[in-house]
Amino acid sequence: MAGNINGNAYALTILSPIKSAYTADEIAYADLIRDRLQGWNFENNSPMAKVPNTYLCRFFVLDDVYTESQPTGGGLDTVRDLSPFVTDPMRRAAVPKEDHLQSRYLVFSCNFYGGPKADLDAYLRGMWQAINDRIKEIWSYCYGFDQVSDADSFIVYMKKCQLTASLFFDGSNDEPLAEQLKALYLKQEFAKFVIDNQGLDAAAIKVNMQAFMQRVAPNNLTAPTWSAGKYRL
Repeated sequence: MAGNINGNAYALTILSPIKSAYTADEIAYADLIRDRLQGWNFENNSPMAKVPNTYLCRFFVLDDVYTESQPTGGGLDTVRDLSPFVTDPMRRAAVPKEDHLQSRYLVFSCNFYGGPKADLDAYLRGMWQAINDRIKEIWSYCYGFDQVSDADSFIVYMKKCQLTASLFFDGSNDEPLAEQLKALYLKQEFAKFVIDNQGLDAAAIKVNMQAFMQRVAPNNLTAPTWSAGKYRL
């Protein structure tokens, strides 16, 4: 569990095996999932923008991995080759030339604000409540998802597919998402204020600053603020 947590940030890694099946149009389920994920890029915002406390996330389809299982000829391998107990032909015969996955996988990697208690259940519940229709669009083609019917069963399913993260990038400042969105908004608005007030005298800047503070409402986290999942200024 500790490997998934850095301060208040939680690193969630999900690998869900995709069914080895085809649609009536002979499209592999994995390719159908990939196509639907690509379609999300043409929406105004990602569906994940509706999920509370999501710092960042990524979806992709993992077709296979190609990892050399044979030793690469280092010094230790040379010693093993000379060993009378483990000969090189024996060693090579004992391992496959390539390792492959038995299934294609839907990979969901996410960093979110978990709070002091690293509350994974609360995040997954919020995800289901916010976008369960979009979740079904892609996960319904994965093994075991037919057992998911509500938030509780979704939490159970996702935990079964979870991998422990040993290292992850935390791009947040460890604060709740609402505070970070407000900070982004204030940063952008203040930059505009500085540009607009170049060359004015102190009295004019003071009046404009008072109006600016009223407009941006720094202590109000709900509005005005930066929109979650916003792609551009």
